[in-house]
Amino acid sequence: MRFNLSHLIPAELKERNMGLQTRRTHFTLEGHKFIIFGGSIHYFRVPRAYWKDRMLKLKACGFNTLTTYVPWNLHEPERGKFDFSGNLDLEAFIWMAAELGLWVILRPGPYICAEIDLGGLPSWLIQDPNLKLRTTSKGFVDAVDHYFDYLIPKVIPLQYHSGGPIIAVQVENEYGSYNKDKNYMPYIHKALLQRGIVEFLVTSDNEKDVTKGHIKEVFATINTDTLSKKVFSQLKKVQNKKPILIMEFWVGWFDTWGSKHFAKDVKDVEDTVLKLIKAEISFNMYMFHGGTNFGFMNGATHFKNYRSVVTSYDYDAVLTEAGDYTEKYFRLRKLFGSFLATALPPLPDLVPKAVYPAVRMSLFLPLWDVLKYLDEPVKSDTPINMENLPINHGNGQSYGFVLYETSICSGGKLHLHVQDLAQVFLNEKVIGVLSNGFQKLNIPRFQGCQLLRILVENQGRVNYSWKIQEQQKGLSKDIFINNITLKGFTIYALEMKTNFFKRLRSANWRPTPMNYSGPAFYLGTLRAGPSPKDTFLRLQKWMNGFVFINGHNLGRYCYTGPQKTLYLPGTWLHPKDNEIILFEKIMSGSYIQSTDKPCLQNSLSTRLLNS
Repeated sequence: MRFNLSHLIPAELKERNMGLQTRRTHFTLEGHKFIIFGGSIHYFRVPRAYWKDRMLKLKACGFNTLTTYVPWNLHEPERGKFDFSGNLDLEAFIWMAAELGLWVILRPGPYICAEIDLGGLPSWLIQDPNLKLRTTSKGFVDAVDHYFDYLIPKVIPLQYHSGGPIIAVQVENEYGSYNKDKNYMPYIHKALLQRGIVEFLVTSDNEKDVTKGHIKEVFATINTDTLSKKVFSQLKKVQNKKPILIMEFWVGWFDTWGSKHFAKDVKDVEDTVLKLIKAEISFNMYMFHGGTNFGFMNGATHFKNYRSVVTSYDYDAVLTEAGDYTEKYFRLRKLFGSFLATALPPLPDLVPKAVYPAVRMSLFLPLWDVLKYLDEPVKSDTPINMENLPINHGNGQSYGFVLYETSICSGGKLHLHVQDLAQVFLNEKVIGVLSNGFQKLNIPRFQGCQLLRILVENQGRVNYSWKIQEQQKGLSKDIFINNITLKGFTIYALEMKTNFFKRLRSANWRPTPMNYSGPAFYLGTLRAGPSPKDTFLRLQKWMNGFVFINGHNLGRYCYTGPQKTLYLPGTWLHPKDNEIILFEKIMSGSYIQSTDKPCLQNSLSTRLLNS
């Protein structure tokens, strides 16, 4: 069923000016005054089976508009190979919003930031060092054009003027903070228009960067978490005497491994929203519901130091990572209800949670036993970075791990350049751990010749700032021992794709030893009973790795915190038995426990309302 508005509009009035537009102090939609109460939900961070639940909760809180990004890297994992199926079915997501009576603001990029790997840009773009991201560099705009040629025809029927719910489309994202090419934003603007985008167009920038990100004939919006006196000062320089739209009103923030869990004061959010409503300022809450960085989706930051974004994208949002209500939700619902002319819909029920029996990971395979189940390794005289490996039809490797092997016949001082984290082994014994940049390591003396192995993990490409240009992972330069260049590498790509795990089913799994040290895969069974429900996995004595259940990659866990549990959607569980595979990098634990409450900091969060 499509959300077709054409029957509401007389034939003589079916013109562009019936969509979203501006008056002197306010927006109008269908010719009537309209205030945007928006909330962000990313379809790619939420299991498809739960899309409707999250949207119904958005509407029941009092919001009228849904906002989402479109991640290019997930939709075009290889050049010309597009995926809009399953959890990436953008069209189904938007039509569902329409059927539930929500308007939509679409933010198609090509760059989106969103704390996702490389800001949503495909990793194959950085194979060529001469290609300049987010500029009119020929290689980049050619790739954008090809992507838009596929994406935008899907969007056209979803626009308001085609009977769909999309009332506004964003031109790129936060370009004012990047600002490398004055011709770039006009190029993207034109690219959207030429392909048939006819709805209200906007830019989005941090307030201090709005003058650099704004382009003519496009409405400027800002991103902020406050309503200080100066918050609109730069916006007024480029766009005075027009209504205001805060494209991202930050109600929380994301977490990085090794840092504290972020939480924003509920009263501050409530007070700011009250001021916005009274001033009739339109806004979009980022995030209404954050969801999860499943798989290898997470991005990273690099300001003073590199930090990987955690698996949970809870964001201290209005709904929790698992779609549960928070104190923010109840306060905002009460606030919206006091201003809206019509009664709010009833609250949808919570998705039920369960606690399952602990899982003993009784079988294991050391990484070294698994190499024969990987795709054919690459032979190279010199190391090759992840993105430039000659695999995946010339598109390189996007995510996961790379293992480099070569033979050495003497110890000494090892020099190498690594991104992001490398474990160095002599044969199967770890001799050091190295992280980002040029590093040195003493190789102990040994007899004869030994196998030098370097396992490098891509912990997430930076998603913000000019550093996105420098995100080639693995080993990208020559390696030296005692200033002698090492040659003759065998390179294994550990992409952790579905077909790899299918091959592992035929492997000769062994009983798990006590406290095995080193990278290995572990196998266990989660018994969910006849009616699987959502749960959270707690890996207290495991150190660092990934969890795969029934082929779904739940994401990274790490002993450094703050995140202590992984969200496991019940919709991904089978009745009765479920296969769990861990890839643990450092040392084995024993059990995996489940709990019906998340833990995103050092103690169970009391702010989550799960009953």
